[in-house]
Amino acid sequence: MLINITQIITALIAGFLVASLGEYWSHRLMHKFPKTCQFHVDHHADGTGQGVVKELRDYVLGGLPILLLTILVLDRIGANSYIQISWVIGCLSYAVFAAYAHQLQHDNPKLCFWLTMPVHYVHHEHHQWHHNFGIGVDWWDRIFRTYKLVNWQTESQLHPEERGYLQIRWW
Repeated sequence: MLINITQIITALIAGFLVASLGEYWSHRLMHKFPKTCQFHVDHHADGTGQGVVKELRDYVLGGLPILLLTILVLDRIGANSYIQISWVIGCLSYAVFAAYAHQLQHDNPKLCFWLTMPVHYVHHEHHQWHHNFGIGVDWWDRIFRTYKLVNWQTESQLHPEERGYLQIRWW
């Protein structure tokens, strides 16, 4: 069996992208059906993250049925085990990134250098029930026209206390 590096990298990137799309739509659906997602309503009420590890646990457990289904589909269409493993690594990589990005936006949103505006922070601070559903990335909000740009940098955000990228709630 010849291992095709291009296919492996493509599966890894595709897993990352599809997981980000799943996170966007999951978050959006939690806002569409708040009565079935009381934990999410509570999250908006308290306005804090639960810590990177607990966020990661929730992302992995919530996405597990879809992850297993996609692995089954990949197997049925003849994707080799390297492609399937790359897919899983891509999906799990996004889950780790999203868990970290979620907590960072609650603890120190100014550090989210990869975003023009920390969408999840704005989503909370400006009570945007219908906008800015992204957690780690904002491209799905832009594609599905739920991105809403606001001036988010208050005086405290322009001059935050000096904390680093690892000085966030982990547990």
